[in-house]
Amino acid sequence: MNDDQAIARLIDFMTPQFGSLIHTGPWLVIDQERINGFAAVTGDEQWIHTDPQRAQQQSPYGTTIAHGYLTLSLLPFLTQSNHPDFFERNYPGMTFRVNYGLNRVRFPAPVKVGSALRAKTTLLSAEPRGNCVEVVYSITVEIQGEEKPACVAEFVARLYP
Repeated sequence: MNDDQAIARLIDFMTPQFGSLIHTGPWLVIDQERINGFAAVTGDEQWIHTDPQRAQQQSPYGTTIAHGYLTLSLLPFLTQSNHPDFFERNYPGMTFRVNYGLNRVRFPAPVKVGSALRAKTTLLSAEPRGNCVEVVYSITVEIQGEEKPACVAEFVARLYP
């Protein structure tokens, strides 16, 4: 099968799924160690993330909260999108995927330390782009027991045969 055929096959495979929830990921508890590690790597050591005692006294949340970008950085885990089984099952004929970007990201609710998160992925579109397929997903990161999500993002990937 040549590249053009692989691209057409993938689009045909994905088209019936447009607008559908295609994956619900596992729950992940966000602990203070993960928040502190992210703060150390990014240099964002604002007290609302890293000082539990001060956050308990001064934060409107009564505890530390995860960085919004920490939640965003967990999308590969929360969506399980880099797991080999996911790739083979969802992208027949493709050999690799490149993260192309985000069209929109919002953090509607804070992630308090100890909260559990999971992601729900909806396939929005898939279109040929030269030698690849550009796929757009809507991803909602839920907080267990909360009404508002932690993160809502429109994620764009490019898939190559």
